Amino acid sequence: MTPVHGLRVLVAVAGREVEKFVHQGGRFFSALVRPLLWLVVFAAGFQNVFGVSIIPPYETYIPYQVYIAPGLLGMILLFNGMQSSLAMVYDREMGMMRLLLTAPVPRWYLLLSKLVAGTVLSVLQAIAFLVIAWLLGVELPLEGMLLVLPALVLAGMMLGALGLVLSVHVKQLENFAGTMNFVIFPMFFISPALYPLWKLQESGAEWLHQAARFNPFSHAVELVRFAMYGQFQATSFLVVVVCLSMFFAIAVIGYDPQRGMLRKTGRGA
Repeated sequence: MTPVHGLRVLVAVAGREVEKFVHQGGRFFSALVRPLLWLVVFAAGFQNVFGVSIIPPYETYIPYQVYIAPGLLGMILLFNGMQSSLAMVYDREMGMMRLLLTAPVPRWYLLLSKLVAGTVLSVLQAIAFLVIAWLLGVELPLEGMLLVLPALVLAGMMLGALGLVLSVHVKQLENFAGTMNFVIFPMFFISPALYPLWKLQESGAEWLHQAARFNPFSHAVELVRFAMYGQFQATSFLVVVVCLSMFFAIAVIGYDPQRGMLRKTGRGA
């Protein structure tokens, strides 16, 4: 596969995903309504209850809306990654995935193109959320809104790769609701998206604190949060990169009809 051929494949796959997104106008607004409700309604009830920044110095207090903004960015990336997995399941049921996998292109590259397309859509939605939050008066650091972009891309790719893994194992669209209950919500709530991890430890919920520490989504949120303040969280960066590589490798194996789960279902190319 030549670089020109690879670029054409990437543009074709990404273009198809973008076109689908444009024709599904409600998808964009629904992706923003959820985090905006948390930002406006939920944060109003907890204003001045939380708000201790984990960004040194730890004694610096910030409004709760400012604290949860990176967590809500993570919510957008997480839900969009799962939405991408739902689209993969739909394409498989409709036969589109079979046609795509029979193309004379390495299977891993096709999946990478899908992942890049989903990540682009996730980041665009995250940027739209940041702009709306700023217009609503959330005092986010302006320079941080630019510095956070690489972290959003990396976190979006990791969560998108997780979506690829789930698309291997979710056989029918009806099973996606179970995925929401057993994957998305535990990952989101057992994380520092809505409250600092030290508050879990302070309250005596040590097992919950440890579960949050080993949650990949926690590190995605921390990477975004620190990047927004111009700081680099090395541990979170390494965890996100390792999880991205691991999830993507599992997805590639899963979509290999000779070795993966698709062989068992007879859905491979």
